[in-house]
Amino acid sequence: MHLGVDSFVSAVTDPSTGRVVGPAERMAHLLEEIALADRVGLYSFGIGEHHRPEYYDSAPPVILAAAAARTSRIRLGSAVAVLSAADPVRVFQQFATLDLVSGGRIDLVVGRGSFTEAFPLFGLSLRDYDELFDEKLDLLLRIRESEHVTWSGRHRPPLTGQGVYPRPLQDPLPIWVGVGGSPESFVRAGLLGLPLMVAIIGGEPRQFAPLVDLYRRAGAEAGHPPEALRVGLHVFGFVAESTRAAADTIYPGWHEMFTKVSRERGFAEPTRAQFDATSGPDGAFFMGDPDTVATKIERVSGQLGGVERISLQMTNPRLAHADLLRGIELLGTEVAPRVASL
Repeated sequence: MHLGVDSFVSAVTDPSTGRVVGPAERMAHLLEEIALADRVGLYSFGIGEHHRPEYYDSAPPVILAAAAARTSRIRLGSAVAVLSAADPVRVFQQFATLDLVSGGRIDLVVGRGSFTEAFPLFGLSLRDYDELFDEKLDLLLRIRESEHVTWSGRHRPPLTGQGVYPRPLQDPLPIWVGVGGSPESFVRAGLLGLPLMVAIIGGEPRQFAPLVDLYRRAGAEAGHPPEALRVGLHVFGFVAESTRAAADTIYPGWHEMFTKVSRERGFAEPTRAQFDATSGPDGAFFMGDPDTVATKIERVSGQLGGVERISLQMTNPRLAHADLLRGIELLGTEVAPRVASL
């Protein structure tokens, strides 16, 4: 079991002073967080991609390059790269270059994203939501397979044997498929034999067991060996000295985030009762003291038939930098050793 952290690089208001942390300072804090994750032995650190005013992660490769220069062991990656709205050639070039800069420590997790702002921003239609991802993933995998590519599709000019450079240090560059709750997404990843990163942001993790099983069965029927069908989880989480401290620290920012999203999508405003239920033993959030989080990781991995890695998304618009640093430290020094043998 490998543990890591994912960040959406949220804009932050300091909870003790009410001061809004500026973008440059927030980036400096982020790089400090990644460097700490490296020092305490965490396996990975991922950067999301959003095109919204409350996040500063619209250019993940730039952030990851800065992180690569400040770290030596930790794996770095996307969480996720919105492939549907990008050019697969440029995505491959950027992450291959990152792989060279980092000495072979890059994972590329691709998906369609949970927000839709990238589509109109880059002149794409939501009517093509599924087709865009299928087509671009096909091209990305073709580029990974061969430096000279002949390919054609509906949403990008064809390639007629051009070379795509540079080539990464890792051969092949690890490409994971980020999925939510669509059975078709699990089957697609299985048929392609690609590792699966499951985003669990609500409900109960054990509810994903049939979908993970569907992924493994699709992969097996397509002839892929079991060791290729790897499963990771992207979850909300936080570690503190006590479960109560974790909840009280995280709740104000959680309420702010989910109130905004609920209003945009026409949902009821979230409540503390919902938060507490989601943070409980069977809920989607991996939150609490080190023992509580480690126990939940072990239980959920068993429920899903074995999970290779779990990344805790700790972004929170009301979380003090010092508290986040302490959470990363506890995850690396207290939780990771407890689950390393799973």
